[in-house]
Amino acid sequence: MESESPYVGIDVSKDQLDIAVRPTGETWSMPNDASGITEVVQRVAQLHPKLVVLEATGGLQMPVAAALASAGLPLAMVNPRQVRDFARATGRLAKTDRLDAQVLAHFAEAVRPAPYPLPDAQTQELTALLTRRHQVVEMLTAEKNRLRATRSKAVRQRVQDHIRWLEQELADLDDDLERTLRESPLWREKDNLLRSVPGIGRVVSITLLADLPELGTLSRHQIAALVGVAPLNRDSGRFRGKRMVWGGRARVRAALYMAALTASRYNPIIKAFYHRLCSAGKARKVALTACMRKLLIILNSMVKHQQTWTHDVQYP
Repeated sequence: MESESPYVGIDVSKDQLDIAVRPTGETWSMPNDASGITEVVQRVAQLHPKLVVLEATGGLQMPVAAALASAGLPLAMVNPRQVRDFARATGRLAKTDRLDAQVLAHFAEAVRPAPYPLPDAQTQELTALLTRRHQVVEMLTAEKNRLRATRSKAVRQRVQDHIRWLEQELADLDDDLERTLRESPLWREKDNLLRSVPGIGRVVSITLLADLPELGTLSRHQIAALVGVAPLNRDSGRFRGKRMVWGGRARVRAALYMAALTASRYNPIIKAFYHRLCSAGKARKVALTACMRKLLIILNSMVKHQQTWTHDVQYP
């Protein structure tokens, strides 16, 4: 029976997997290697769980998540911040790997997050390349800042050499991203659709494809909340606080910010929307955030209905 199906939480660390089951309270640990992952999947499969929950922690969870998904087990990868807030709310202030697994199992039982479909191999490759590109851009920015600060001729030469290497690495990554994108007919079609919008360039399009696979499958309110551009109320009693955006997917939000900045100048719909908000007294930052949300909603609608950009369509 469905009510008898347990909930499983798995805490993933570099060397160990800690597993907890609700409501039985069973716990055990296994090494985080090929044999340990196989053993965990077999034992969890025998439980016929209603849901298995892991935290999305920088990629360490992917091998065990892939093994669980391949075994047909219902899997959800959740935001660590959300889990820690849940732990504090339930009075669990101590933190160990074993306790974290118990919190994850409790979170699965109480919150019941929707199972998360794992990205396919192509999507994982695209995400890995995009992540590496962001790392190289950050290193390039840091090295350019160091170049401006240093006065040593020898050090300046070394920094300049490293900058040239990073610039070449960035160019190679962009070529790999473009090639990976063009190898998939589905991605190629979506990429062409997204880039038809004034303000959406290659990097923004690739970021949306890799980090926001839900684009086109959710409602306008759901997609805005998922990315973190939906304003949230901060009211209590008679107090009415400012509505603020927070949380969501930071990399998608950063890409949307740059896209909205460009669109507020060159996209006629976003430009008119931006100037209307500014004329109404909205702060420029608030107006730009609203443009991010409107641009995202337009893209979501276009992907959902497979419509390329046109000035004649009345977008939401």
